[in-house]
Amino acid sequence: QVHLVESGGGLVQAGGSLRLSCAASGGIFSINAMGWYRQNPGKQRELVAIITSAGTTTYADSVKGRFTISRDNAKNTVYLQMNSLKPEDTAVYYCNAPRVKVTGTYLEVWGQGTLVTVSS
Repeated sequence: QVHLVESGGGLVQAGGSLRLSCAASGGIFSINAMGWYRQNPGKQRELVAIITSAGTTTYADSVKGRFTISRDNAKNTVYLQMNSLKPEDTAVYYCNAPRVKVTGTYLEVWGQGTLVTVSS
């Protein structure tokens, strides 16, 4: 069974930085894209950033220039460096791997979420 385990969330003041990590494990042959989403209560989950196995990145307009997504393919780990944080970045951040190759099939996997709180 494939698991995504996030870490690095917490409380930070506006203007500060945090780095999120997400490690995938469990019978994985390969992972194509990995990404980060975020969600607040009563709102839809929204894309923050995605990175392909080749390193191509896509960002939400709201985080461009402030957040950087990266990955270590050998470790099946994706990172999200968040700088110049704003109160509106407060959310639960979820790691996602939409197409994980395992024995006999492909799976979409989500992490359990990590809370990021930015105080003003």
